[in-house]
Amino acid sequence: MVVKSDERRGEDHGLAATANVSLFPHCSTRVATQLAPLLERLFDNGPPVRFVFWDGSTIGPDDGPGTVLFRSANTFRRLAWSPNELGMARAFIAGEIDLEGDLYAVLKVLHDTASATRRLGPRAVADAITAALRLGAIGLPPKRPEEEVHLSGWRHSKRRDAAAIRHHYDVGDEFYRLVLGPAMTYSCARFGTSETSLEMAQRSKHDLVCRKLGLPDRRRMRLLDVGCGWGSMAVHAARTYDASVVAITLSPSQARSARARARDAGMDSQVEIRLQDYRDLGGETFDVISSIGMFEHVGAKRMGDYFSTLYSLLVPGGRLLNHAISAPGGSKMQGPSFINRYVFPDGELIDVADAARAMERVGFEVRDVESLREHYALTLRAWVANLEESWDQAVKLVGEPRARIWRLYMAASANGFEDGGLAVHQVLAVRPAASGASGMPRTRAGWD
Repeated sequence: MVVKSDERRGEDHGLAATANVSLFPHCSTRVATQLAPLLERLFDNGPPVRFVFWDGSTIGPDDGPGTVLFRSANTFRRLAWSPNELGMARAFIAGEIDLEGDLYAVLKVLHDTASATRRLGPRAVADAITAALRLGAIGLPPKRPEEEVHLSGWRHSKRRDAAAIRHHYDVGDEFYRLVLGPAMTYSCARFGTSETSLEMAQRSKHDLVCRKLGLPDRRRMRLLDVGCGWGSMAVHAARTYDASVVAITLSPSQARSARARARDAGMDSQVEIRLQDYRDLGGETFDVISSIGMFEHVGAKRMGDYFSTLYSLLVPGGRLLNHAISAPGGSKMQGPSFINRYVFPDGELIDVADAARAMERVGFEVRDVESLREHYALTLRAWVANLEESWDQAVKLVGEPRARIWRLYMAASANGFEDGGLAVHQVLAVRPAASGASGMPRTRAGWD
């Protein structure tokens, strides 16, 4: 393991100035030396990236994919109280940790090596405590970033779901416009070629959904769009296929913007935007239903009720297109995790097989399943590029901590879709007619 103490290296990263105003003036000036035993236990073959500490000392290769900068001993104080990803996330959000180099490669190698490391034994814990003492990292925990959320009430109750949605989506339309681009669509796009722009790819996704639902087959079909976001799918369906659309969301900010978008497009007579929970739908019928990027907020325990509600709203022969992120075996956002506390509180990624079975249990016939996994990696990379290109404006709009949250979660998610840890599927189902007829085309030719 290479351990260095080079003040010039620290100055290159703006760390020497940080050291001069350290909250822990009695810390060792050879931080890397103090941490070397612990890092040797954490990484079988040594750190996969270069670590640079606030005193200028370093550990790790100079030719790795990037550098992790520790700007303050506060990081280790946080980890002493939260020795998990939440402690690291809080330090990153607070600006006490930075990543330089290829962001995706750094996150990937850290994730992969962390997954492969041995379970920490008593000696490693002792090393961690010793290092924390010598670095002055024992004391009261630093203040948590204000962006951290702790929801109250029953998980997936109406009130708690509404609070979770507001936390993520009501952060300012201008910020989302900066990240998402003109399409203002917060779900996986569909890239036909390497030359396809993000805006064109989002339009392609919306059109794919419309064609799978059969909207081109006849005029003025009645569409329910569940979790409508800023109204992009609703406006596309109305403008392109003359659909009559009811679109619902739990975000007041999104509802206002979606109404304005429909009005600006001249579609307000065909598009009704409601601030409404899907559980409050009833007494209406629809020809088709789209649910794009909303199912992740439903939860495994409620997905039967969710699909049962949608089934009851469809006419016989009506179709449902459920577009959702999934994970093999399922994954629940809960407890002290970065995603649960800062990004998607209470979110759940349900295995696509479980979602399909839940549809069938309430009477749906599943007709088509398509994975768009690689497309979501491209979508996320485009969003990260938008954010980085307009970083100063993003910080001005929502503050640096929230901008850092979005950059970290989107880049890490892109890696997840690339390596298969995350997936996204479109599941097309139909409510069969009494005769058993599905009304489905014989092939995919109608929407390919």
